Amino acid sequence: MEAKVSQFFESVANFFSGGDHIPWSTPDVILGCEREVAEALKDDSDERKSESIMRLSWALVHSKQPEDVQRGMAMLEASLANDNSPLQKREKLYLLAVGYYRSSEYSRCRELLDQCLEIAPDWRQAVTLKKTVEDRITKDGVIGIGITATAVGLLVGGIAAALARKN
Repeated sequence: MEAKVSQFFESVANFFSGGDHIPWSTPDVILGCEREVAEALKDDSDERKSESIMRLSWALVHSKQPEDVQRGMAMLEASLANDNSPLQKREKLYLLAVGYYRSSEYSRCRELLDQCLEIAPDWRQAVTLKKTVEDRITKDGVIGIGITATAVGLLVGGIAAALARKN
């Protein structure tokens, strides 16, 4: 019984906190990736450049700073057209979806995850993030309904109080 009560309170806490399990990057990680990109740009290896840019994109979309997330998303969108490999496209779409999730653009995030899952239907990371996004959309809808119901209740209560004073 105690375990069920604990589980209930944990689910309520996750409902209000968001409860996602996406990692965060730090400014130090981003700085290290930026240095790596700068060094790779001096190199002749396109593969090294591409890998270092992917690492920087990952660090940026996992940042707590919205401007970093936006920068990472811009980098990913710019490089998405250059993909020949389905695996690279899947990775970039997923990272872009993480960026949209971090930016609270859940519908666009879900669209990108659907594209990822067309490429790799059983990809656990994409499936997990899609469930998190759908839960967030549901939660936002429930909260919106609650706010609307409260506003309507206050309005009706105010009208009833005004009518009661008149009489």
